[in-house]
Amino acid sequence: QKPQILLVSSLQECILSGIMSVNGKKVLHMDRNSYYGGESASITPLEDLYKRFNLPGTPPESMGRGRDWNVDLIPKFLMANGQLVKMLLYTEVTRYLDFKVIEGSFVYKGGKIYKVPSTEAEALASSLMGLFEKRRFRKFLVYVANFDENDPRTFEGVDPKKTTMRDVYKKFDLGQDVIDFTGHALALYRTDDYLDQPCQETINRIKLYSESLARYGKSPYLYPLYGLGELPQGFARLSAIYGGTYMLNKPIEEIVIENGKVVGVKSEGEVARCKQLICDPSYVSDRVTKVGQVIRVICILSHPIKNTNDANSCQIIIPQNQVNRKSDIYVCMISSAHNVAAQGKYIAIASTTVETADPEKEIKPALDLLEPIEQKFISISDLFAPTDLGTESQIFISRTYDATTHFETTCDDIKDIYKRMMGSEFDFEEMKRKKNDIYGEEEQQ
Repeated sequence: QKPQILLVSSLQECILSGIMSVNGKKVLHMDRNSYYGGESASITPLEDLYKRFNLPGTPPESMGRGRDWNVDLIPKFLMANGQLVKMLLYTEVTRYLDFKVIEGSFVYKGGKIYKVPSTEAEALASSLMGLFEKRRFRKFLVYVANFDENDPRTFEGVDPKKTTMRDVYKKFDLGQDVIDFTGHALALYRTDDYLDQPCQETINRIKLYSESLARYGKSPYLYPLYGLGELPQGFARLSAIYGGTYMLNKPIEEIVIENGKVVGVKSEGEVARCKQLICDPSYVSDRVTKVGQVIRVICILSHPIKNTNDANSCQIIIPQNQVNRKSDIYVCMISSAHNVAAQGKYIAIASTTVETADPEKEIKPALDLLEPIEQKFISISDLFAPTDLGTESQIFISRTYDATTHFETTCDDIKDIYKRMMGSEFDFEEMKRKKNDIYGEEEQQ
């Protein structure tokens, strides 16, 4: 029986293969690499990271055992109440993974970093804003918490589909600093374009942040032990349980097209036939367009980041306004507490969207917060988006990872591909019901 769907790897593809398998589709997954997850892999041992970035020599002894390291090429955290966690719970991939809560989120203001308040007590003590500002901000948060897009009584004169976010901030009389940290550290926008959009999405994003925070208290973010490379592997195992097939080390020689439609993929002289193909941009350079670049710098430190209260993990957001840029700069920091680094070592990864011809200078404000840095690994990657939506060709292409430090945009991409493939919205509740139909209620308990 030929597979309905063939996938070529990155995290989006791994998650889709899991979801499609659970939905009873026949899936074949090929990867030219010897590991899962493509761009979103975790590299181990440390020697391999040195090789990958063409650094001379081997890691110094001070770095400890090479196999104690699992370094994400592209760091991201999971929102505790976000879409990826829902996908993990729905597909039950959670049984293969263990998570830890990230200890704090910080925001940059006037050259210093401040903790993003995670409780009312923290908010009252925070030096991010003055006393009256705190009161107004609290009123705003209460409004957001009560806001229900299906109940106009909660709108207080705001039209969620028309009123801009700029006007909502005005309504609560919030100042520029508070707007900066609300838009960038809570709603997690990368630029200020959202200010002139209808406020509904921003309000929902702040709700997501608050609900995620409420689950574990320290921050809204989770991170898997042993690194993000565990995610694609978890979905690969899931796919296998439902009869999906995985092939690593498979060079992809050609995507076979007949009458403008994909019919298979040629590898090592043989053609694996399929009705639909999902792949990342690196396999179909003629069907994607470059939409920008991201610079990422992986830094190995022997100390926690200053002014984070010695957190063993954290996120720092540098809002673009604070450093005269159009897009934010992000830092993710994790450590031996997550089984991704040797004892006493920390991995901090800074990333941002490239805006000038000198990306290393653009990322400097983040690196300054991390000094002294023991070793740096710098990469600049092109961002691609599909020009072919797949309607005709049935080739569905995922987008390259952006600079954000959470998975919400990646999940939007997954839902978008799902919709283009299946012709219907991605709906968790609907899928749960279907799963019950196939396997009965008992096994779900």
